[in-house]
Amino acid sequence: MDRLTGIHAVREALEARRALDRIVIARGRQDHRVEEIVQLARRGDVPLRFEDRAQVDRLAGTKEHQGVVALAAPRSVVSLEDVLRAAASDQTQKGFVVLLDGVEDPHNLGAIIRTALAAGAHGVVIPERRAAGLTEAVARASAGAMSHLRVARVTNLPRAMEEMKKAGYWLIGLDERAEKNYAEADYSSPVGIVLGGEGKGLHDLTRKRCDIVVSLPTTGPVRSLNVSVAAGVVLFEVLRQRRALHRPSGD
Repeated sequence: MDRLTGIHAVREALEARRALDRIVIARGRQDHRVEEIVQLARRGDVPLRFEDRAQVDRLAGTKEHQGVVALAAPRSVVSLEDVLRAAASDQTQKGFVVLLDGVEDPHNLGAIIRTALAAGAHGVVIPERRAAGLTEAVARASAGAMSHLRVARVTNLPRAMEEMKKAGYWLIGLDERAEKNYAEADYSSPVGIVLGGEGKGLHDLTRKRCDIVVSLPTTGPVRSLNVSVAAGVVLFEVLRQRRALHRPSGD
């Protein structure tokens, strides 16, 4: 079974009504956030257990659990088609998908998933190889966002990009070598934002399949940003532009 550790991850799973086998809370761990989890679990008929801290440590496999651990059924596999279908059914905005080309750090992947959810993306696409898996560490770093956002794993990212193009998506890659400023791109159509891995950036095959490649302007000796930070900048530019399109004239 999947383990969810930490207050955010467990609360988000409860709010998303994910199937949970049980929740274990360390004895003596009492505050309003834990009480909120207890009430959500009782409303959802999720079994609760209160155990000694040492037992919770063993169950979690780490001491970084804030006294709360949940055991859940493994996440069902999500495909690229599932993500695109969800985007097509959204009546509020056009497709918005994040593609990650080899992000290997679980904390970066979790942070990007959370940012993508906050920016209104319909899903995240990651390759099966040479990339971080959907582990407990990723779920914890996403602070529960993984319970709400579709994350698809594909065997071949360039092929997935071609499928998205056929579905009408405009693919915009982020690369520090690009001359075009990210803010100059148009994100109003169905769009896939393509981000490279730590240190390596976009692979050549991935870069070639992007319709355009943009960069973030920096000053001083810093040439590039951490991928999760860069993701935040670009994804919220997508959100900003789309909101501006729907803003009443005169505002």
